[in-house]
Amino acid sequence: MSEEEVEKWTREVRNKEIQMSPSCSSFEVLDPHDPVISRLATQLFKRTNDYLQGEMSAGQDHYNLLEEINRLTITKYADLKNLAVNLNKTLMEYNEMYNQQIKPLLTQIDRIDAQVSQFEVNAYRLDNYTKQLKARFKELEEK
Repeated sequence: MSEEEVEKWTREVRNKEIQMSPSCSSFEVLDPHDPVISRLATQLFKRTNDYLQGEMSAGQDHYNLLEEINRLTITKYADLKNLAVNLNKTLMEYNEMYNQQIKPLLTQIDRIDAQVSQFEVNAYRLDNYTKQLKARFKELEEK
């Protein structure tokens, strides 16, 4: 290799190193570095860690809250189901009681009411008939 080729190759390598992104570079403990950048990087990593820990904690808190809400919902639905079953049972008992005890009494009351109405009609007729008879007797007595 000639010197020109070596120099050309060296320039190309330097240009490639310059174009490399900083994330590809490695940090060597023994290499001197800027303490301000080191301090800022440390603060950045700590704050990023704190932020991520907070996000994970908030996510866990939300998950715990959802679990608690689900438990309460399950309990409430179980209570409502028991209430519905008890209401259905009570309604069936009341329907049975109505059909066996109350409905016959209501039917009897309706029959009694119909008889009373008939008695009132008959009493009104009797009253009119009595008035007519009295009027006739008066006429006969006057003659």
